[in-house]
Amino acid sequence: MTPQAPFTVLAAVAAGREAALRAVLDEMNLAHKPGAADPANEVLPFGIFNKLHYARFALLDDSTLVDFETFGLPRPQVPPLYLVFLGVCDGPADEQLAEFAHFAGRGLSRVFSNCDGFNTSSDLLAWMKAHDVHVDTNYVNRIGRTVRQVREESALQRALSARVPRGTAHGAPTDPQAVRQALLDFVKDEQNAGRLPLTGPEPTPLSWDMRNALHLVGVPLMLLPLVLVLPFALVILRGQEKSDPEYCPPPDPAAVLGMQRLEDHDLTNSFTALGAVKPGWFRRVLVPVILLLIDYAARHVFGKGHLARIQTIHFARWVFIDDRQRVLFASDYDGSHESYMDDFVNKAAWGLNLVFSNGFGWPRTDWLICGGARHEQRFKHYQRRHQLPTQVWYRAYPGLTLGDLERNRRIRAGVDAQHMNDAQALAWLRLM
Repeated sequence: MTPQAPFTVLAAVAAGREAALRAVLDEMNLAHKPGAADPANEVLPFGIFNKLHYARFALLDDSTLVDFETFGLPRPQVPPLYLVFLGVCDGPADEQLAEFAHFAGRGLSRVFSNCDGFNTSSDLLAWMKAHDVHVDTNYVNRIGRTVRQVREESALQRALSARVPRGTAHGAPTDPQAVRQALLDFVKDEQNAGRLPLTGPEPTPLSWDMRNALHLVGVPLMLLPLVLVLPFALVILRGQEKSDPEYCPPPDPAAVLGMQRLEDHDLTNSFTALGAVKPGWFRRVLVPVILLLIDYAARHVFGKGHLARIQTIHFARWVFIDDRQRVLFASDYDGSHESYMDDFVNKAAWGLNLVFSNGFGWPRTDWLICGGARHEQRFKHYQRRHQLPTQVWYRAYPGLTLGDLERNRRIRAGVDAQHMNDAQALAWLRLM
């Protein structure tokens, strides 16, 4: 198994360089799809990197910091504008950054030359590594599913679907075993001819296995002493929940329209959001613990096709920036923005509250997980106000949802299966 890894290169935009930076980012996009990367663009030809799942460039311009002044509080002292370059790859993130530097160094230098601390004489790879910030919580829908696997299984599905007798898929009394065997023979012939490769998984890196096992055991042991302070923490939490500012005005219609123009160019969309953590030592201590718990669950419980009850998120991450004053959230999900938010409200409102109720202005919660996102209209106002446009967004397999990927995985498993009874064979055929 090849595990996936995130990278998050973050840098402040140099004074007076925003316009030039936006112009370079625009060069990466398709002319008829704002925000949608051209895989063959000359600045960063994403399509040549065969281990890259998703990537994006986004400008982090947080207009919600003015909310603090509404309540007579000082704004957090942070840079006015960041550029973030983030993505997910198969294998170590450092290797992916090295590939970027080797094959697209000139274009990336054009991008980062608009950021503080970078110039044409800078070592691009060293600079990116130095600015690759730690991801506090990382979610992968199915750990170990590589770009190559997705593409090969998609090709397999298309090839087999074109050969399945039409009646078979609707339960006609065709001999399912005979049909299946004919398809398996076809696959074998295509593989021998080199037209339909089905690459087996690579061995899981020993270092990853060791770190994962250590994480599985070590995190609970590390958090065990916190049980002793839990009653005191709950008292402090409940006291703050009763007095924390709630601020969820409707978002600026022009800003929403601008983001909607970047959405629904494909069956999958991106989401980028930034928000300040509530002031005070308590939240600065609580949020890292919560993100550690969610990261633990994402790694050991939810990396098999779902995040809680939600099955439409490809990848997601939470990242602390500005000395834990703000949290960056980014995800890649299937469906529309509205359906994505409805999924959270209806299926995982408690999970949203667990993290985002520590954000300044979040709808009021009770005991951290109740209320909050359950106040649907206030929640939707809040998340739209904190959402930021994604200037450039790339995905390696457009047109394929997680439902498609799961179906294709099951088709591939059926090809690899040594034996099926009639019912299993018919169920397998119906996948096509």
